[in-house]
Amino acid sequence: MKKLLTILLILIVSQKIFAQKEIVLNYQKVDNKRLHFGFTIGFNTMDYKITPSMNTFGADSSMLIPEINNLSPGFHVSVISDLRLNEHFNLRFLPGISLGQRNILFYDLNGNVVSEMEIESTYIDLPLSIKYKATRINNTRPYLIAGINVRNDMARNKEFTEDTYIKMKPFDIYGEIGVGIDFYSAYFKFSTEIKYSVGTFNNISSEAAEEAPQYANSIDKLNSRMFMISLHFE
Repeated sequence: MKKLLTILLILIVSQKIFAQKEIVLNYQKVDNKRLHFGFTIGFNTMDYKITPSMNTFGADSSMLIPEINNLSPGFHVSVISDLRLNEHFNLRFLPGISLGQRNILFYDLNGNVVSEMEIESTYIDLPLSIKYKATRINNTRPYLIAGINVRNDMARNKEFTEDTYIKMKPFDIYGEIGVGIDFYSAYFKFSTEIKYSVGTFNNISSEAAEEAPQYANSIDKLNSRMFMISLHFE
């Protein structure tokens, strides 16, 4: 019984000691700056939401069904400009570049792969977003982010090739939403963030290749999607 009381007493005293110990709040000035800057590096996966047209072609009324194949990892970098609005809200502009690739498979009605096309993209990103920061907990601070992103694909295929019989439109506007956590070190703020982007425009061009028009004609709508994991340094 005496041993149990001794152990309980030690635990209570230790808890009080640790509770009274001050936690050093790192790099507090970054949240009080009217304007600050940084940079971002990260990885992404690009996807398409494809709506097949279900159009037939040829004398035998054949049909092609498009579908996205395995997702490939991409890469993105950006520069951070952050404007403090108040204690909990910031306006952020992160111009940058996103690189990635999508593979589109075309099946016949029997489920056989007729063709596979690689669609490479190099996007110029111009995202503008609002960041809502929760109350800081010691040296961490969770947040939500939402906004729009104007993207232009610099690597889109401008001409048909023997491997690619569809063309993509370069311009799109995305809606974005994400979550993250700010971690405060002694000299900078490091953040991890996941974000989902949804394109609002139909990316497929109505122009069809003369030698193989069935590929472009098999797609009614093609909307871009992107999942991003970012590391911010501010």
